[in-house]
Amino acid sequence: MENEKNTQGRKPFYKKLLSPHLLLLLLAILIVLFTLNRFNNWGIKIDLDEFFKDKEIEYDDDTFDQILPLTDKEGKIVKQPENPTIVFMGNSPFADDRNDPDNLVNMIAKETGSTVYNLSVQGSYLAVLNPGLLLRPAEYPMDSFNFYWMAQMICDPEFPCDLTAAKEVMGDDFPEEGQEVYNLIKSIDFNDVDVLTIMYDAGDYFAGHLMYNDEEITDIRTFSGNLTAGIELIQNVYPHIRIIVMSPTYAYAIDHDGNYISSDQFTYGGQDVLSTYVIKQCYYTLSKGVTYVDHLYGTITEDNAKEYLIDNYHLNLEGRKKVAQRFLYALNYFND
Repeated sequence: MENEKNTQGRKPFYKKLLSPHLLLLLLAILIVLFTLNRFNNWGIKIDLDEFFKDKEIEYDDDTFDQILPLTDKEGKIVKQPENPTIVFMGNSPFADDRNDPDNLVNMIAKETGSTVYNLSVQGSYLAVLNPGLLLRPAEYPMDSFNFYWMAQMICDPEFPCDLTAAKEVMGDDFPEEGQEVYNLIKSIDFNDVDVLTIMYDAGDYFAGHLMYNDEEITDIRTFSGNLTAGIELIQNVYPHIRIIVMSPTYAYAIDHDGNYISSDQFTYGGQDVLSTYVIKQCYYTLSKGVTYVDHLYGTITEDNAKEYLIDNYHLNLEGRKKVAQRFLYALNYFND
């Protein structure tokens, strides 16, 4: 009887293992190990298998590439024209040397024989700084060329688009193509557009703009959310347009002494490293079912950036050719 009482009063072994004190000790050990691992692997490329292990997303080898076709309401692939009409939106990758034959958009136009429209604006960005653009247009004048507001202009012919305040505030700093791009948007019949291509460089990263808001994936104040919100607008109004998003290429960060350093080891404005911007951009973009071309790990990477950049982030001629090649790969992927 006494042995039975002792047996009944004794905690099973597995319950001892689950005691609060032991669990706290194990948690502390895990935190220390995780911290050491982060320190020892700082700057090393993120493990793609680990990142996407709980997400039903496929990617190509060591990149975040996700090449998707345009599909109709029944899920059938919509055939792309042989020489599609393509609109390009973004900043420096498309805007640099705009009227030069070696401009990236002009190179693609020559290669494809397509009709192209270049709506990129030098110095523009994704994360909007003034969500109430129409209330205080002079406070952040470059917001006038933000992707989301331009998407509003594309989708709503009545959307106000007055650049007067921006011109007055910016003076000589007003982008020379700014008015031209606004006029071009109004002249394009987007019912005739087959492909929209979007590419922004690392400008948001350098400016320390907000990266993402997982509680509201269309938060236009964030780098990833602004892109997602603009894509959603365009998909709702022009579902026949195939959308191709291209990530920033690799860019060097510049430390406090003016030295080029890895963008996986330096942050701006209390945000995160460049690779995190790309990862979040990829995940948000795929939630809208559009093609994503990963330039950070698949085109111009930390390993080869010196060959393809003029400075810490602008593309040289060979860099443009490499980006164009990857774009054509995604554009023509389903042609056969």
